[in-house]
Order: sequence, then C-alpha cells, then structure tokens
Amino acid sequence: MKIKWQSLLALSLLSFSSLLLAEDNNTQNNKEVLSLENCHLKGIKSQVQCGTLQVPENYSLPEGEKISVNFAVLPAIDSSQNKTPLMFLAGGPGQASVELAAHIFSTFGEIKKSHDIILVDQRGTGKSHPLSCDENEVRNAYEIIPEDFSPQEIKDCIAQFKGDLSQYNSENAIRDFDAVRVALGHEKINIYGGSYGTRAALVYMRLFPDALNSVVLDSVGPIEVPIGTFGQSSARSFNLLLENCQQDESCNSAYPSLKDDFTAVIARLEQAPVNLKIAHPRLGTKTDFVLSRSKFISHLRMQLYSMQTRTLVPLVIHQAFLGNYQPMIGLIAMSEGGMGMYVGLTLNIVCNEDFPKITTEMFAGDANNTFGGNDSHSAWLQACPLWPKYAVSDDFYQSVTANIPTLILSGNLDPVTPPSNGDESAKTLPNNHHIVSKNSAHIVASTPCGIEIVNEFLTTLNPNDLDESCLAELKSETFMTHLNGNL
Repeated sequence: MKIKWQSLLALSLLSFSSLLLAEDNNTQNNKEVLSLENCHLKGIKSQVQCGTLQVPENYSLPEGEKISVNFAVLPAIDSSQNKTPLMFLAGGPGQASVELAAHIFSTFGEIKKSHDIILVDQRGTGKSHPLSCDENEVRNAYEIIPEDFSPQEIKDCIAQFKGDLSQYNSENAIRDFDAVRVALGHEKINIYGGSYGTRAALVYMRLFPDALNSVVLDSVGPIEVPIGTFGQSSARSFNLLLENCQQDESCNSAYPSLKDDFTAVIARLEQAPVNLKIAHPRLGTKTDFVLSRSKFISHLRMQLYSMQTRTLVPLVIHQAFLGNYQPMIGLIAMSEGGMGMYVGLTLNIVCNEDFPKITTEMFAGDANNTFGGNDSHSAWLQACPLWPKYAVSDDFYQSVTANIPTLILSGNLDPVTPPSNGDESAKTLPNNHHIVSKNSAHIVASTPCGIEIVNEFLTTLNPNDLDESCLAELKSETFMTHLNGNL
C-alpha cells in the first residue's frame, strides 16, 4: 500500500542480452531468468543498468508461482579497480531501493567512484510485486493521519493483495537479494543497511555469511529489539534537543521555557484539537485540517530524524504555544510524498515479525515517557490484530553471530534507533567496531563524514583504526530563533 499513512511511517525500511542464472545451492536449486539492460533512472543523468529476476514466491516450492524482482546497478566510475560491489539494503520496512537511486547516486558518490552499487527492490515494494492498494489521488499529508486509520481501510487493502502474504518476509527478501548477487556473477558483495536495512543485513549475515565481504550497519534495528516501540527512544531524542537548546545561548534566549511550551501545547490539543483552513499542498485549494495532539506529536517526531529539521523544532513548538500553527503545517507539507513507503509490506513484516514479540509490559514501559506516551505504538495496536498472520522461522529471533568485518554506525540523537541498539548487535559480532556520532541523528552515512568513514572501511575491511576525526567537526543543532531565520 503505497499510501502516506504518517501514523505508521513516523513509527518506525531496461541493452544487455538476457542471461540465465547459474545454479547455486546456497540460494536455490532451479535456474531463473535474468533480464539486464542499459537504462536511465529518474534523477540520474548517466546511464545505469536495470534488470529483473524471476524467483519463487515460495522458496520451499521452487517450481511453483514466480515473482519478478526488480533491481538496478549503478556502475563504478572506475571499473578498472575491480572492487567488490556494494549492495544497498533500504529501510522501512517498505522502501524500494531503486526508487532511492538518485539519492544514493548523490550521497554515495565517493563509494561509486570504485564500487558498483546494487539496488534491489525488496519483494513487496517498487516493481517487485508491490503490496499496494488503490490510492485516492486527493490524499495528502494533511489528511493521512492517525485518526484516519480505519479497520475497514486495512481490510479493503488486504482484499486487493494477490499472492501469498506469508512469503513477503525478511528472510525471503534476503533470498531474493542473494539470488541477484549470484545472477550478476559476484562471488562476494559488501552490504550497507540503514535503519530496517540493518535488520535485513543481519538476516543476510545469518543466511549467507560466505557471500559477504563486509557489512555496514547504520542506525541499527536489531532482530532482538522489535520495531514499533519507539516511545522511549523518541523521548530520549527530544530531551536531548531540549538540553541542546538550553545550552545554546540564542536558543535559550528565544525559548527560555521550551519544555513548558511543549507541555502546554499538548495539553491544549488534548482538550480541544484546532480546526484550521490551509492550502492543499498540490491543488492550492483551501482544505479543512484538524490538528490534534497525536498529529502534532507524530509530525514532531518525524522532524527528530534529521539534523536539518531538528533545528526547526523549538520554533515550531513556541509558535504553536503562541497560537500560530502555520510552521507545523509547513513541516507537514514538506513531508508530503517524501517517504515512498509501501505500507502493505510494512504492516506485513512488523505485524508478524515484531508485534507478536511485544508484551503488555513492554508496551506499558514504552508508553511511560514525557514526549508522546503510547503514540509510537498505538497505530500498530489498531492495525496488527486485523492483519493476516504467518509464522517466522524457529531461529529468526536468535542473535546473529558472524565473523564478518562489520562497521556499526549510530547517531546519538536518533529518535528511533539509539546507540544502545548498536551495542546490542555488537555483542555477538566479534569482528565489529561501533562508532557513535555525537551530533548525528538517523543515518550517519547521510553526512559526507559518514560516507568518508564507510568508504575507508570498504577499502581496508578493518572496522578498527578508521579515521573518525571528521565526526568531531560535525556541529550540533543551530536552532532557528525567528520566523525569518536567525537574526
């Protein structure tokens, strides 16, 4: 369901001739057809390669129903170095890697100088048998909010899915990824996973350790830590923002009572949501919008992911305290259309791989915070009981142990995958180094410094003794103190 359901997204992932995939006992025993040809992707001027690979929907029935897995290869600028390719594992769950190609092409530029970058749309996303529902084109970020989350909407969505939902899981996704590796003729690859992509990377390490040259886990979502309980980590990130504002002379001067302002706004919206008339982000017409407590917190949480948008949070809170909600509306409009999540896959994975692990005590503990209470998991409590169930493999929740060179990256300000997550995964990975960037939030490699460290690691394959000095140069938030900027 490629629908911008912010209540879920904020909680929380073609002219070459056809080739025949060689037989590979580690991946599958039957031969599958690979299609690969030159192409152009949106946002990338140079020619790349696009392909599809037919794989079993159910790997236990290799001669049964097939699905098409979509992928792209961003060729290295200097292929003469013949360096091991890097496969990018997207976040979510529910992001399609190929749809992120332009962003990856730009952000991973240093790496692409000497490494091919392989992008695979995870099954259930993009052009890999997407779990999508018909979407009303009028829908937008103003309208897709927690209160619009209805049981009937989920039931209607499930009814439109074709295929066996139980096969759209993390382990089969990795079997697809490895099938692409084999089809492209690579004995080994490096993998980079960000956010949910780290969960996928850990599963890859378990299923196909011999196929991996090195692993980068950026903003870790360990298998042991279920997706959907982000209340405590969001509160931690928000409290760090409050502390940083208090310690910043300009921010503290502009917002001396920021925490009290936030508490007052939340109490006001809890008592009486605000009815607003706002401009539709695409149509330009006036749209009725009801700003509730949960909407305010949900969208505020989303701003904590990025160092750029974190700088706006104090201004947004204070202006809301003064009765001006336009800065918040602006942030909501900015997020409209930006997530590109296939929420059908999000629900299918989280409701089966994570939700069953979360006990009543865990939900209660997660809700015991001063930021959003139980808002981080309330949507899952509504949706998951309605979603079809499947059983995960017996060893799925066991800690991953693999002696593969592994670089772990965490942002200290991350609202969803805090450094403690990286520590959890590091416990059972003997050949790892965990770097915590003090002034980073979600996805450390989104900065030139982070990419520089990743690139060095891919060159040395030694997670230790990397040059981390650039992290000390990353500045903390420079908060906006006026509606027209900093004066």
